[in-house]
Amino acid sequence: MSDLIIPSRRRLIRAAAGLAAASIAPPALVSAALAQPRLTDDPFSLGVASGEPTPDGMVLWTRLAPRPLDPDGGLPPEALPVGWELAEDEGFKRIVAKGRALARPELGHSVHVEPAGLEPAREYFYRFSFSGALSPVGRTRTAPAPGAPVDRLRYAFGSCQKYESGHYGAYAHLVADAPDLVFFLGDYIYEGDPKTSGVVRSHKNPEPKDLAGYRVRYATYKSDPLLQAAHACAPWLVTWDDHEVANDYGADRDQDFGDPWAFLQRRAAAYQAYYEHMPLRAAQMPVGPAMLLHRTLDWGNLAQFQIVDDRQYRDARPCLGPEAGRGKAIPDCDERRAATRSHLGRVQEAWLLDELSASRARWNVLAQQTLFESARRIDSQGRPFYSADGWENAPANRERIVRRWAEAKVSNPFVIGGDIHTFAAGDVRAAPGEPVVATEYVGGSVTSLGGTAESDRRTAEQNPDLGLFNSVVRGYGLVDLTPGHAQVAFRAVEDATDPKTGVGDLARFVIESGRAGLQRA
Repeated sequence: MSDLIIPSRRRLIRAAAGLAAASIAPPALVSAALAQPRLTDDPFSLGVASGEPTPDGMVLWTRLAPRPLDPDGGLPPEALPVGWELAEDEGFKRIVAKGRALARPELGHSVHVEPAGLEPAREYFYRFSFSGALSPVGRTRTAPAPGAPVDRLRYAFGSCQKYESGHYGAYAHLVADAPDLVFFLGDYIYEGDPKTSGVVRSHKNPEPKDLAGYRVRYATYKSDPLLQAAHACAPWLVTWDDHEVANDYGADRDQDFGDPWAFLQRRAAAYQAYYEHMPLRAAQMPVGPAMLLHRTLDWGNLAQFQIVDDRQYRDARPCLGPEAGRGKAIPDCDERRAATRSHLGRVQEAWLLDELSASRARWNVLAQQTLFESARRIDSQGRPFYSADGWENAPANRERIVRRWAEAKVSNPFVIGGDIHTFAAGDVRAAPGEPVVATEYVGGSVTSLGGTAESDRRTAEQNPDLGLFNSVVRGYGLVDLTPGHAQVAFRAVEDATDPKTGVGDLARFVIESGRAGLQRA
């Protein structure tokens, strides 16, 4: 069982807190480190970010890297003090908090500052300083007070931004859409070897399998100015999919069913690099190959977001053995449909069901990685199959979530997802023929390539609850929430290979509070 290889939540938080305490800069250590190295290159080459907003704070992130494509970022192996400021105005005339934090080499000289004591439901601006250099300015915000009335929330969601497949022109439009929050639902990096043909731009290092390699891969992505601008425009809430570690991995196994202990060493390196490059809290810091990533975000009385991790704890792929090797296509076998299977792992699934039962929010948004529909697909030879990589891997787990929505009378549930490089929208039922309980929206991919119009047609024909399935275009999703309705726009770019691409609405949908079912706006 996958859950058994994961330490307890309390043990992980205790270990992470100990590591985080070492990153707070006591005065004596700051004084000892004031002889900062003189730099000729920008130490803030990877930009800034914020995330994890609460009613009185958030996380502010940067990573010092004057030479970002060096595994050590071009810095010595010593702790370095970084200044930070948080202000009510973009000109920093009304500074409300400031301090110093240590950028430690064991965390890649990344900084995760957690200011507290701020006012709820307001906008702030932040920046960092080091060795005479100032970082770009980022905009962030706190969440509303618990249970406070909220009139509106705008958030964007996206996934799958393969560097080699295009430019990040979608992010220029996301910034212009001015979201309050951004959800990134996985495949922030892609881990493969650089390709020599058929790419828009190439990865800068071989396939990473250790911490140094993953650091360089993240630096390649985060050096992009359009991605940096998107991080600076609003707080991000992130979760991962497979490519942050290795293609199609699940729990302690890679896609080739290799040695689990060897794979866990690689997973530990990948999780460490993920933490170093994301605006996450100290309590989320990994310990070895384990990392707590599932959590909720409450936005006053308007919404609760349940953010899950469908990679770390999932059951092994069904209907396949080691002799099958690569491949995610599976038949409709008894093992796949077993009631005991879990896509989230037993512990995380129990946590999610409890959170759903307890939520009093008007809208309940399940932020997960992929298509929630247990989709039946047809290959090019007309043969039916299911994917072992998505919720088809454990349909009983999906059914338990849908039934909990219905039985606990969870208010206005809906699902957002990524992974499949497709814009998809559809109704969600516990089982075929039963009432519609929720709707789901998969927000395409930022750059990663999808399928063809013909393959989309075959998938739509096999799954009548899918009202839209388009893997040909790239983009992201944009949601406007009010107490009375949710409006969902699929924002499709004209050309993902052009950093100055245009954008338009592929489709728009509306959900009326209290009324489940897919509706075009």
